Amino acid sequence: MALLNFYIYLRFFKRLHPPFNRFSALIPSVLMFGEILFVAEAISHNLVHSSSLYYILASSIGITFLLFVVSLFYDLNLTLFKKVPYQESRRKFIKLVFDVTILILALSYLFKGLKGGLSEPILNTINVNIKGFPDKVYTIIQLSDVHVGRTLQKSFVEDLVKRTNAQNPDIVVITGDLIDQDIHKIKEDLKPLQKIHAPTFFTLGNHEFFHNVDEIIPFIKSLGIRVLINENLEIKKDDFSFNLIGLSDEMGSRLGHFPIEVKKAYTGINKEIPTLVLAHQPKSILRLKNRACDLMLSGHTHGGQIFPFGILVMVDQPYLAGLYQHKKKQQIFVSRGAGYWGPPIRVLAPSEISKILIKGS
Repeated sequence: MALLNFYIYLRFFKRLHPPFNRFSALIPSVLMFGEILFVAEAISHNLVHSSSLYYILASSIGITFLLFVVSLFYDLNLTLFKKVPYQESRRKFIKLVFDVTILILALSYLFKGLKGGLSEPILNTINVNIKGFPDKVYTIIQLSDVHVGRTLQKSFVEDLVKRTNAQNPDIVVITGDLIDQDIHKIKEDLKPLQKIHAPTFFTLGNHEFFHNVDEIIPFIKSLGIRVLINENLEIKKDDFSFNLIGLSDEMGSRLGHFPIEVKKAYTGINKEIPTLVLAHQPKSILRLKNRACDLMLSGHTHGGQIFPFGILVMVDQPYLAGLYQHKKKQQIFVSRGAGYWGPPIRVLAPSEISKILIKGS
């Protein structure tokens, strides 16, 4: 973050036309101070008690990234501009116009990001065809990456539950990263999940491992939610059924605690019926090889959360957001998630409640 802020100062604010560069070091310095406090809080968990202050500190990280993108764009264009043979007087005027334009774009970019972070999740409807399902639509609501914790709390969860029930789903699946704080501090925030009308299933995300996964699992179960960790069950409705498999998260495999066990997860499945898989990270589909997976439901990526950060996400994950055909008989849907992590900012990656409508093919 220090390097990013130094770049913002040196290659953007300092080079702006007067008087815009008068306090060129102030904004990067304030952002860096906020980021130091954010890291200190992440380590101590006891430095910041105000949700509003935590929101501001977390925002500093996102604002730095946004300004870095703007600075990079400014730097590249200014470098090219200097190679154009203009008269000095005309060059100064064009530079002034360019600086004003960039500042307007930067403010718009920041405003759009902050507004996107505060906006309620959209309802994203996805139509999927799976052989073996009936012609009548089967509805699944997927909630992923809610990140209940310092800024997303009980009222946010209540709204998610209310909007979920309004869709009258057949089942609800929560594909990890539900929790983003010590479970003892957010039990009341999570209790509205008890009011989901449909059968609800949960599988682990990487953030559950950051906040004592051994205590999280029994609490989730106490809410009436079925936790699936490397196991499967058969979901039946009327005259058809399908396998529902829940995998652990990649973080479990890294830590050697609740690692992904594909063979165990598939043990005893009915091979004559469709198979749906819940796995927090999209790259988990690479572990399945040629196993049955008519549809995997994942999250984790947040759709990049802040454009163009998704480019870096794609270095680690094979899919960013939306429905993909992985192999001939394997599909995967990646949700952008209902909440956010870190900076409460979203640009070109709106949060979502995912409504999956499945019909027979």
